[in-house]
Amino acid sequence: MKRILPFIIILVVLGVAVGSVVYMTRKPTSTAANQNQSQGPAAKPSPTLGPVKTGVPGADPPHTIGPANAPVRLEEFGDFECPPCGAFHPIVKQMKEEFGDRLHFTYREFPLANHDHAIPAASAAEAAGLQGKFWEMHALIFENQNRWKTEFDVKSVFEGYAKQLGLDVERFKRDVESDRVEQRIFLDGKRARSLGVNSTPTVFINDREIPFQMLPPETLRVLILDQLKASGAQQK
Repeated sequence: MKRILPFIIILVVLGVAVGSVVYMTRKPTSTAANQNQSQGPAAKPSPTLGPVKTGVPGADPPHTIGPANAPVRLEEFGDFECPPCGAFHPIVKQMKEEFGDRLHFTYREFPLANHDHAIPAASAAEAAGLQGKFWEMHALIFENQNRWKTEFDVKSVFEGYAKQLGLDVERFKRDVESDRVEQRIFLDGKRARSLGVNSTPTVFINDREIPFQMLPPETLRVLILDQLKASGAQQK
């Protein structure tokens, strides 16, 4: 990809030094939930959130779902090849179904350097977004993560997804390699670094970082309900 080397170098500093360790030591969200349950009441995760952070802007317009004025805003920094991100994908879908228009969700690209196909996957999602199908490609990539992550020619896989979604495949191929797509990924990475993000998935709720152990649905739901209560919104 043109001019992607500087971005990769930046990600190597962040991704290899920290992301690879996180990848080897973090468990999928379902495992984290089981560990918390097995440790008993005294080991339940603390609901303490990080401080409010605003950071620099990311790619504009961002990829969002839900009303901009929703009382609860979730922002995820994710890597399509990251297994815990793949595990978090259905949790987000579940929370959107439960809370509807009271929840606003933003996805930010943060491909880690220790994942060979992370940048091609992010580029595919962004290229689909230029044809109005970001969320459809986002879902296909995450839901088929275990199939494509071991492929050698992953670009052809994503081109197949583009065809499946009814995209202009020739345009998709050009956009994947475009400066515009590269810039969007770079800007999301710049926002991530300004917020101190160094692993995936990193999720913020109303500009405060959620501890990783709070991402399973049973604990994330409590955090969302707490934010709704604080905002004066009532549960439906």
